[in-house]
Amino acid sequence: MNDSPMQDRVKYAGIGGIVFATGVLAAFSGGFAFHTIFGPKGDAVDIGALTTLADILGSSVFGFFWGLIIFNLDRFIVSSTGKGDGTDNITLKEFGQAIPRIFIAIVLGIAISAPLEIRILQNEIDAELQKFQEKYVQELNNETDKVATQQKAVLEKRKAEYEQKLAAYNNELKTFDDYINNLVEKRQAEMQDKRAYGEGPVAKAMQRDIDNKKTERDNFIKGKEKELQGINAQLENVNTEISNYEKELRLAYAKNKKEAGNYSGLLKRIQISHEVGGWVPWIILAVLLCIETGPIFFKMMMTKGVYDYKVENFNLLRRAEDGIFKEEYVYEGKDGLMHMEKYKHLEVELAVHEKNLKINSQKAINAEIIKKWEEIKLLQAGKDPSQFYTENTHSANQNNA
Repeated sequence: MNDSPMQDRVKYAGIGGIVFATGVLAAFSGGFAFHTIFGPKGDAVDIGALTTLADILGSSVFGFFWGLIIFNLDRFIVSSTGKGDGTDNITLKEFGQAIPRIFIAIVLGIAISAPLEIRILQNEIDAELQKFQEKYVQELNNETDKVATQQKAVLEKRKAEYEQKLAAYNNELKTFDDYINNLVEKRQAEMQDKRAYGEGPVAKAMQRDIDNKKTERDNFIKGKEKELQGINAQLENVNTEISNYEKELRLAYAKNKKEAGNYSGLLKRIQISHEVGGWVPWIILAVLLCIETGPIFFKMMMTKGVYDYKVENFNLLRRAEDGIFKEEYVYEGKDGLMHMEKYKHLEVELAVHEKNLKINSQKAINAEIIKKWEEIKLLQAGKDPSQFYTENTHSANQNNA
């Protein structure tokens, strides 16, 4: 390569530079995608403040290995793409052979461009994402309030029932107190008017009425004591439920905000980028697709240079040294001249030839052994036939039949 013309060096260095640049872009893209997917979630404008050193290191490591993966894939795609017919024209056959590589390059270009476009449009995306999160939180809070209103209405209704029972009890108790107080006032007035004569029969009768009413009041309180304790206990439970419900409502609001904050991932940002970015995301995608597929088309458009002939010559020499060479034939067919290539592998042919000789020699040796064995057996049979033939029921076995 060092003694190749500068023109060839520039061509291959340019293609290598594109592949390397694609790997670098993929590293940044993968790192940002990893941070967006697995990083902290929250309000769109506050995510940066939640990022920790561990998040940055994790994203960097992932992005580095992702860049290496894309770099090696691109390098393989480009290196495995031939030069076709060696001219700067891309024929239909060349394009058809490159379709699988072009498809893979397009998929890689889309995967790389998506995180890059949301990074480039981050400020616009954050602004729109903040609006969406606030609106979504309000919708969730409205749903929570709707359910809360129904549940709270049930609790308030139960509380009102217990409070009505307590009010009825207090009203009855107040009736006793008012009646007793009225009797006390009348008795005091009676005693005031006739204090010179002492306590008369009317005042005594009033006192008996007062004592009777107090006894009746005490009996009422005693009779209602257990019922009153139950009502107070139930009312306390309802008040506790209402108090806890207020806490649960605040927790539900916090949960709604956290749930809205989860809408700060990669998918939502890509969606917003296409909504607010206009042509920018498509331009970024087109640029990445050009970077990914460009080397493939460049390889097909490259004409053969000195370096290519040197590589071809080197490969032919290596094949010749390994006993591999190509024979070309031209035949006249019904559709015209037909070109055929046939590769010969001399070492393989030599190994096959040696194997055939070995097998043929083994066949000759085996035939000679069997012939000698036959001669020996014939001589033995001629001297003593009884060793090979008997007349009895087991003659077949003894005669080796």
